[in-house]
This record gives sequence, C-alpha cells and structure tokens, in this order.
Amino acid sequence: MEDREIQIKIQEVDVSAIDVRDVVKVYKLYDKPSDRIKEAFGLGRKQRAKLHYALSGVSMNIYRGETVGIIGTNGSGKSTILKIITGVLTPTSGEVKVNGRISALLELGAGFNMEYNGIENVYLNGTMMGFSEKEIDERLPDILEFADIGDYVYQPVKTYSSGMFVRLAFAVAINIDPEILIVDEALSVGDVFFQAKCYHKFEEFKKLGKTIVFVSHDLGSISKYCDRVFLLNHGKLLGEGGPKEMIDTYKRVLVGQYDDTSKQENNLLMDPELQDAAAKAADGREGTAGRGAATDTNVRKPDGNVNPDALEYGTGQARITEYYLTDRNGIRATSVIKGEEFTVHMRVRFTDDVPAPIFAISFKNVQGTEITGTNTMIEKAFLEGAEKGRELEITFTQKMSLQGGEYLLSMGVTGYNGDKFEVYHRLYDALNITVISDKNTVGFYDMDSEITVTDVR
Repeated sequence: MEDREIQIKIQEVDVSAIDVRDVVKVYKLYDKPSDRIKEAFGLGRKQRAKLHYALSGVSMNIYRGETVGIIGTNGSGKSTILKIITGVLTPTSGEVKVNGRISALLELGAGFNMEYNGIENVYLNGTMMGFSEKEIDERLPDILEFADIGDYVYQPVKTYSSGMFVRLAFAVAINIDPEILIVDEALSVGDVFFQAKCYHKFEEFKKLGKTIVFVSHDLGSISKYCDRVFLLNHGKLLGEGGPKEMIDTYKRVLVGQYDDTSKQENNLLMDPELQDAAAKAADGREGTAGRGAATDTNVRKPDGNVNPDALEYGTGQARITEYYLTDRNGIRATSVIKGEEFTVHMRVRFTDDVPAPIFAISFKNVQGTEITGTNTMIEKAFLEGAEKGRELEITFTQKMSLQGGEYLLSMGVTGYNGDKFEVYHRLYDALNITVISDKNTVGFYDMDSEITVTDVR
C-alpha cells in the first residue's frame, strides 16, 4: 500500500483536533472615521467601506498529535486564522471545530493585565482557562521555574522587558496541561537559551501526543518540528503538505515566481511570454522547461546524481545550462570523501543583459533543512554585469566537513534590479551528493577538533 494511502486511512481513523471549514474573514476599511459613523447611522446610500478579505474560504484539518506550521508572507492571514481558531475573532462565515483544551500564545500582552504583577497574571490567566485556584497552586512552581525571571515576578508586568514578558506568557501557556498549543511568532523575542528551552518543550509535547500549531518565519524550525505545513497567501490557502514541499513553494511566492493557476509540477515556472522571450534570445538553442539539465544538445548533461524532479523557476534572463561535481582530482563524481576538497561546477548562459548577477549554492539534508551555502556576493567573487549572450562557468571549491550521509544541492542565479530582488533561474535539490565517512561526530558537520589528554600531577 502506498504511503499516501496509509496516511489517509490513519487520518480517517484519527479524531481531528481542529477542523476549519470554508472560513472567510472580511474587514470593512474606511477612508476616514466619519464614513464609519455615516454608514452606522444609514446616512446616504453611498458605499463608504472597502471590503478587505483577510481570509477567503480557508479550510484546514489538523489531527491530534500533529505539529503543524502555518507560513506565508506578512498580511497573508496567518495570525487571523489562529485568532479565529482560539475564539479571539469570529469568522464572517465558515465553521471552526476544536476538540481539546487550547492554550494560546498569540500577541504579547493578550490576556495579561499590565497593572498586575507576574504572580497575579498567572492566576488571572489560569482562571480564564478554567482552572481552580488549587490547580494553579500545583502548577505555579513549574511555571516560575520555566519563566526564570526571578523577583521580577512580583513586579507589575508593565515594567517587564519584552523578553521577560514572553518568558512568563509562554511558561503559563505550556504548563497548564493543554491538549492543543498554539503559538504565533512569540518565540522570536526570547534569547537563544529560552528559545532552546521552548523547542525542547515542543519535543516533549510531541512525544506526549499533544497538538501544536505555530506560525513562524523561521523556516528551519518549521522544517525540523512540523509534520505538515499550510501555506497562506493574501488570505488564500495555496497548499498543504510536507515541510520541504511547502517551504520550497513559499520561497517561490517570496520572489513572485509562484503561479497558483498552474497545476504543473517541477517545470520552469515562468510566464509563457517570458519563456518564449528567453528561448528566442538564446537563438532557439534552449528548451523552455528542462528538467534537471538544459536541453541544449551542445551541453553535457549532469551525471547520474541529477534529480529528474528538481524544482525550477525564474524569469529566464539567465539559464543554468550545466552543473556537476568534481572530486579533488578534478574527476566528475557523485560522492565525496569527508575531509577532502571538492568543487561544484555551474555553467550559466545569459539571454538578456543582467546588471549584477549573483551565483549561489546551498546544501540541504533529506528532511529539507538548509545546512550551509554561499554565493558570489557574500564571497565578493563576481561583482560585475553580464550582457546578453555571455556564458560563464562558476566553480565553488571547498573542503567537505559535513557528516557522512545523503545531501541535496540547490543552486541559482539571482540579482537586484534596482531595489527589487529577482530570480533569473533557480534549481532546488538539483543534485544528490553522498558524503562517505568513517567518522561521524555530533550534528551536521565535523569541527575537526584536535584533542589532547594529559595526566595532571
């Protein structure tokens, strides 16, 4: 049985923790306050409000025990959907069902009285969540230990720094034994030690079968912790799926290269007119939507580690026509021995004048977490323009320090047109690289430590 079929059957049995069906949220926007008053009193027939759809028919089904991320650009509706799920906002239309006790950490200050001290706010929030004073007494030591703000807990919260505030708010949220935890970007204000503590708590919650829903711009955390990801854009649900798939789609949205009317997968997602222009500019030598390698018969295709389903997109003003890996001896390879030097090769042809192209590579693990990468702008290796018809070969040479295992290499040609960032051609997960190692240390890469042990007399 296919994995997808198994997943569907499991979901049919599982009980939904959160079921969002066709939710619409509309706001009325007025040019000036007097227009709101005139409309409220029915003065005149003129439509004075502009309708803003914060959410347009969004549906989500989140199952018990899942950790789900919601990503999207600013103004895409992420915070709005969380507020509707938690009951802070009422949808204009649609339905939301929640099965389980929710603990939410949305906006800083939500549910806190700024005049009360920390202890008083703990009891205030606990009471609002339905706990008795005795139950809060039992949880108070854990809350204070997690918050770790010392004697400030006896001071009014209006005197707290944003860091102390979120520490206390998060400590309350996760120590009242919720079945569903909802977090909206609140962790970004904590220090690195507090963030580590929070993510460790996430892992504990996952093991306990709790449901976690969180919004974050930290794509690394989304990739690491989420079982599924929902992608919103301008109030619409663009898609749902695995973290890697949705993060790749989100990156296309960020650079304006996502065509939500197209259902084609793994093709070069460009406007057809741009595709034709790019093809004509190259004198018909290139195809408009190659997979994994350019279709130019004069260009050698990559070796056997090429991904036939590599995600491609771009404006078409430049094309990566060849890419491959060589070992320390300059021989094309699909694997690298840990500790040895290797080179990534990329050949690029320009179909239009580009003022300042940037050539980039990045490595991901198989789960989709970006581990490392660089580009010619960071390395100050190429700081000039490229005219139409020019062809360049770019090489990235470095020592392999990653642990033994399988990795995916992405590459791209980007740049700035004035203040606008543009992607001319990008290839995600284009090559598979196997790192061979007889010594794997902890984490993603080897620090190549020199260790000495001596007797102390």
